Amino acid sequence: MGAVENILTNKLDQSQFDQWFDQRFESKMAEREAAHVPSLSIIATKGTLDWAYPPFILASTASALGWDVSIFFTFYGLELLKKNLNLEISPLGNPGMPMKMPFGPQWLREINWKVPNAVMAGVPGFEKVATRLMEQTVKNKGVATIEELRSACIEADVKLVACQMTVDLFGYSTDEFIPEIKDWIGAASFLPIAQQSDVSLFI
Repeated sequence: MGAVENILTNKLDQSQFDQWFDQRFESKMAEREAAHVPSLSIIATKGTLDWAYPPFILASTASALGWDVSIFFTFYGLELLKKNLNLEISPLGNPGMPMKMPFGPQWLREINWKVPNAVMAGVPGFEKVATRLMEQTVKNKGVATIEELRSACIEADVKLVACQMTVDLFGYSTDEFIPEIKDWIGAASFLPIAQQSDVSLFI
C-alpha cells in the first residue's frame, strides 16, 4: 500500500476508503476504454468472386470505424491478393446462392432461379455465365468491385498478410501479388495477432 493509501486509510473508515477506491478504479478503467483502439483479425480462405466480398467489406468497414484491421490470406484466399484478379463464381453445390437476372423487367430480376446441379454440371461454360450475371448484378446495384474494395482497404491501412506456406505449397511467385502486402508469414506468426484482437473471423 502506498503513502496516499496509508494516509487515506488512517483518516477514513474502511467503507469510505472502499468507495474512494471504487470511484478511482472506475475512472481509470473508463480512461483505458476510451483510449483503446478496437482490432479485427480476418482469416480469408476462399478465392471465388462471391467469397471475395465478405473479408474486404468487413475490413474496409471496420477500418472506417477506426479499428486496427489485419487480414491473413491463406490457401485459395491468396487469389485475392494477385495483381490480376480473375475471380469466378460457381453455383454448383452452392444451394444458398441466388441466381439473379441482371436484365429485363423488374419481376424477372426478382426471381431466384433454382438451377439443378445436374444442369449446371452438364452445361459447358455455365460458371462463366454465372460469373458474368453476378458481375452485372453487382454493377446494377452500385456495389463496389473487388478491386475497388481492395484499394479502399489499402488506403485505410488495412494490413494485408499473405500465408508463406501456401505460397510455397502452390509454387507461387511473389511477383504475382500486389506490392502492398505487409508481410509473408505462417500461421504460427499470425495466430498471436488474432489472439490479441477484439474480434477474430474465419471466412
